[in-house]
Amino acid sequence: MCRMGDVLAGNHAVWEFDSDSVLIRFARGMRTPRLWNALGERRIPLEALTGVGVEVSAGGRRDAVVLRAVPRPGADPLMEAAAGQLKEACDPYRLTLPADRADAAEAFADALRGRIGPGADEPADRFLVEVPQPPLQLKAYDARVGFDGSAVTFHWSRTGASSTKWRSGDQRFALTSLSGVEWVSPERPGAGYLRLLPREGAPGVGDPRADHDLAAAVFGVGYGAVHESLPFAAAVLAALRARTPVASLPRARSGEDGRLQHLGELYGAGLLTDSEYAALRDRLAAEA
Repeated sequence: MCRMGDVLAGNHAVWEFDSDSVLIRFARGMRTPRLWNALGERRIPLEALTGVGVEVSAGGRRDAVVLRAVPRPGADPLMEAAAGQLKEACDPYRLTLPADRADAAEAFADALRGRIGPGADEPADRFLVEVPQPPLQLKAYDARVGFDGSAVTFHWSRTGASSTKWRSGDQRFALTSLSGVEWVSPERPGAGYLRLLPREGAPGVGDPRADHDLAAAVFGVGYGAVHESLPFAAAVLAALRARTPVASLPRARSGEDGRLQHLGELYGAGLLTDSEYAALRDRLAAEA
């Protein structure tokens, strides 16, 4: 039986069982996936999991047993940004052990299953797993990208950027002007990229060609590797979801409070542009 504080050591990682979470410590070394090296460690709240499985993996010179936790939809910004593009060997929710550790893996999985509460199959209403915090920098093929917590900036490379980007000059996108972020792995066929999704269209933004889109940075060999670009994308995504426009509004009278709250929810969900939100907010304030 697995108890609080018990640990399970596998290939390049150690999982520690706690009363309300699993602490995953990734080993540092040449053979450790570079993404794991970059993450260092992650604490996964049990409410961020929807299930746990154990399977025997045959292959290579000997059999192994694989323990895999299944993250709850919407709970982990890293996995949300990855959108299924991570290779199996880089999956931070996967732990490989020697086959003779199968009983220990099953006991660990049983303990986790016993702690996962009802409603785990439902998407999380907020992110539950932490990601790297800004300020962050990313070196892409055509730009140096920065995120300070309030805005994302693109400083174009003289040698890597397209003429379209270079002529347009460096770009800055305030977090409040964005509705999302798209990450395409540099390990997929074709060039990967990081693309911001603005709430409102702007000249040069939204071009399907990432090397011409002023809100995108293109990856290449040695630029924008998974272990660098995915945590960056996850940090931007987490900051976007954490925005709470309603909190910055002055408290309204009880009759208007519900309308302001609903307005803030629509804005936070990306269903209102900045100008629409400001106009409706001012109208409600005038009617108060």
